[in-house]
Amino acid sequence: MFKKILIANRGEIACRVMKTARRMGIKTVAVYSEADKDAMHVEMADEAVCIGPAPSKESYLLADKIIAACKQTGAEAVHPGYGFLSENEAFSRTLEEQGIVFIGPKHYSVAAMGDKIASKKLALEARVNVIPGYNDAIGTPEEAVRIAKGIGYPVMIKASAGGGGKGLRVAFNDQEAHEGFASCKTEAKNAFGDDRIFIEKYVEEPRHIEIQVLGDSHGNCVYLHERECSIQRRHQKVIEEAPSPFLDAATRKAMGEQAVALAKAVNYQSAGTVEFVVGGKDKAFYFLEMNTRLQVEHPVTEMITGYDLVELMIRVAAGEPLPFVQKDIPLQGWAMECRINAEDPFRNFLPSTGRLIKYAPPAETPGAVRVDTGVYEGGEISMYYDSMIAKLIVHGSTREQAIARMRDALNAFVIRGVASNIAFQAALMQHPRFVSGNFNTGLIAEEYPKGFNAVDVPHDDPAMLIAVAAAMHRQYLARNGSISGQMPGHEFKPGSAFVVRLDDGADREVSVEPAAGGWDVTFSGDRYEIRSDWQFGQIIYQGTINSEPFCMQVERRGLKYRLFHWGTQVDLMVMTARAAHLQALMPHKAPPDMSKFLLSPMPGLLTQIGVQLGQEVKAGEVLAKIEAMKMENVLKAERDCVVEKLLANPGESLAVDQPIIAFK
Repeated sequence: MFKKILIANRGEIACRVMKTARRMGIKTVAVYSEADKDAMHVEMADEAVCIGPAPSKESYLLADKIIAACKQTGAEAVHPGYGFLSENEAFSRTLEEQGIVFIGPKHYSVAAMGDKIASKKLALEARVNVIPGYNDAIGTPEEAVRIAKGIGYPVMIKASAGGGGKGLRVAFNDQEAHEGFASCKTEAKNAFGDDRIFIEKYVEEPRHIEIQVLGDSHGNCVYLHERECSIQRRHQKVIEEAPSPFLDAATRKAMGEQAVALAKAVNYQSAGTVEFVVGGKDKAFYFLEMNTRLQVEHPVTEMITGYDLVELMIRVAAGEPLPFVQKDIPLQGWAMECRINAEDPFRNFLPSTGRLIKYAPPAETPGAVRVDTGVYEGGEISMYYDSMIAKLIVHGSTREQAIARMRDALNAFVIRGVASNIAFQAALMQHPRFVSGNFNTGLIAEEYPKGFNAVDVPHDDPAMLIAVAAAMHRQYLARNGSISGQMPGHEFKPGSAFVVRLDDGADREVSVEPAAGGWDVTFSGDRYEIRSDWQFGQIIYQGTINSEPFCMQVERRGLKYRLFHWGTQVDLMVMTARAAHLQALMPHKAPPDMSKFLLSPMPGLLTQIGVQLGQEVKAGEVLAKIEAMKMENVLKAERDCVVEKLLANPGESLAVDQPIIAFK
């Protein structure tokens, strides 16, 4: 067994690999960019080596620097995690030539299956079901349009080296095919250093189901059941679960056997994933691609099988045989994973960067709740890397229990300083289609066609939040009202009547009376019996409202209370009637008119200005492109206009709402 391994990655996956290595008694080496010098994975490792500036193409994507770090520290093997160099055939081959073990498949397997075009040809030879498409690299947007028309719209435009939703677009017409090809090519070159693009038929109403495979150097290869990955936004997985609520035992077996056949065709030795698109009506399945690495969602497989996939990868790389055969692999209970990302669901999921002022994940419980992360309170979420803050994983004996545990865990997850998608995840966990298991990859687009907003939040009734804020304010006054030195008989006594004001400016009259174990709040003719043993200074308050359990995060800011429920934030002001009257008399200052400016919707790097000074622009034309968290974001004109000023230059780092272009 190895004595020391280097993890050629960052963030949560680097930390996750280190945890297993530590348990196995293996020392670890971290590599880090200048932006990650204070990162968690650097702190966790036994040794750490800086390999370059913040951009990944100048650090994490430089194989020679990682190999030099191995030689400097004496690391015998490299675990690549996912992304970066994890599916780079030249990297794994060079490591092998240098006498360093790659904890993953052999370089020839990476070359065969990591390349999506070559893997489709191999799949055809192995008699694996393959979706119709054009499997050679496409050179120009015009050629892409011609091929797409030949296949028939809709089509999926994909980067050969792509993954994680990057370098992928769906086109329904010639214009979308032309633009999608250009965006995919740029995105793929920046993210993977490989801009080859191919096109395949887009199966409508599909389910995305993948099979986890595991092979060793002794000729053994098995599948560890499936993962349902159909809940996606812009082809990026949002929620994963295992097993799938859609598959029956016969389909599971057929898909697993095809996945193993494909893996054996390339002498696959490590953990890998064979992805399929499955028809919603007849359960017909087609091979999409094989990821020759560990997947982001691997924890759900670990939860239902009890196996540590990272440990098995390390043992296989060290030459050990698999410790089980196909018939021994258990399928126990149900597991789910939510990706907690630094993005704002109320602003069309734009990336959010900054400092984690507060980071408090739910308590981990062995076999029930698990949190994989690479961040800490006070740490920085950078614009240079992907948006993942953490992976929240739960397990239950049934799917219903897993959903219930995930809801509770999401509501207890505290993140401040950057926006997160917790509210969106909570809404999905409550959505009837998800709960029923009757969904496909189009669920989010179909159910949220205008984006996500506060109305979609599971508990959007402000009355409950008003009642809680009023009760907390009454308790605060009761606790802090007695001032030392007051004359006997003249002490301050808090009243029971308050005015609560939400962001809409309207006042609500509320009365609060102490009761055994809490407070009784009357509001708009309704009575709320709030029972809780909360203590100020804590963040999470648990108790009951009208005998129903609740969990809420509250911060007090002067007269204001900021309540977080299911990931959403509501600010309420609680005051006396006189204070409310005086507040209402204060003049309101209107914000400046910014309608004639193109504003940056996110922090990011301005990569392109698509217009010139004085140019007449038509609605729908590209104005600018911004790269943030490894994704290219195209900003288009909403209406006809004329460019008056260019206020930013390509290569400039932009802040949120920074003006880029001024229009006449």
